[in-house]
Amino acid sequence: MIKTEHLSKRYGALTAVDDLSFEVRPGEVLGFLGPNGAGKTTTMRMLTGFIAPTSGRATIYGHDVESDPIAAKSCIGYLPEGAPAYGEMTARGFLEFVADLRGLRGAVRRARLDTVIERLQLGPVLHQSIETLSKGFRRRVGLALAIVHDPAVLILDEPTDGLDPNQKHEVRTLIGEMSRDKIIVISTHILEEVDAVCTRAMVIARGRLVADDTPAGLAARSRYHNAVSLQLQRPDQLAAAREAIAGVPQVAAVEVDERGPTLTALPADGAAILAPVSDRMAQAGIAVSAIRVEPGRLDEVFRTMTSG
Repeated sequence: MIKTEHLSKRYGALTAVDDLSFEVRPGEVLGFLGPNGAGKTTTMRMLTGFIAPTSGRATIYGHDVESDPIAAKSCIGYLPEGAPAYGEMTARGFLEFVADLRGLRGAVRRARLDTVIERLQLGPVLHQSIETLSKGFRRRVGLALAIVHDPAVLILDEPTDGLDPNQKHEVRTLIGEMSRDKIIVISTHILEEVDAVCTRAMVIARGRLVADDTPAGLAARSRYHNAVSLQLQRPDQLAAAREAIAGVPQVAAVEVDERGPTLTALPADGAAILAPVSDRMAQAGIAVSAIRVEPGRLDEVFRTMTSG
C-alpha cells in the first residue's frame, strides 16, 4: 500500500502540507482534490521522493521513500505536472531511453513499448521531436513514460490536462482498466474526473485533510443531495409552482431559473422529498414536463470545504 504518517512540508513560515496521514490500497483510485496552493503537488512530490518531507514519513509497498528510495521508486509510475521532457528527443527515442532506465530488456521490453504506444495512440508522432508535439500528445507521451514498466503504483498529476474530450475518455478508460490490480492516485481540480474514475476522494485545503470519502459520499454532503428539480411546461405557472413547493414542510428552500423554466426544491436535512413535491404539483394543477432527484453536487461541497 501507500502509507503516509504525519507527513508535513514547511518552507520557512509557509506550511505547504500539514500533518497528512492516509493509506491507499490496491484496487483504489484516489482522487486528490484541492484548490491551487492546497498542497496537492507538494504531497505528490514527497510520495515520489522528489522532495523530502520536513517531518513524517511515506512508504510505498513497505519501502520508506527517504531511507529506501530506489526500491520505493521502482514501484512507482509518475506523471508530474506539465510532463517535462527532453524536447529534442523523438517520442520513440524518449520511450526507449526510459525503458533503458527502468531496466526493461528483450521480449518484455518490446511488449511493453508496443502496448503503451498502441494504447496511447502514439504511432503517428513516434518519430517527431517532443518539442514539436501538441500539448495533448506531450501529455500522452508523459503518461506512456509513467506506465511503460507496468508499475504497481501510479501517481498522476492532472493526467488529462490539455486533452480533448475523446482523449480524456480514452485516458479515463485506461485508468479504469489498470486500477484492478494497481494503486492509482490522481491529483486534479476537475470534479468531473473524480466522478468518472475515482473510487475515493480526499479533499485538502491549506495543506490539511478536510474530507476523505467516496465521490458519492462527498456528493451526499451537498445541500442539493435529494433535491428535486422540475421543468415546467408553462412558464406562466412558475410563481404558482414556487409558492406550492415552498409550502411542503420538508422543503428548506426553492431555487428558480426562469430560463428553464425550472425550479429546484432543496430538502431540509437531506430528506426524501420527491413524493410530497410531486403530490403538491398535482394538487396545484401545475404541468410538469420533467422531474428528477439530484444526487448532490461535488462542486458545491468542494467550494464549501475549501473556501475558508
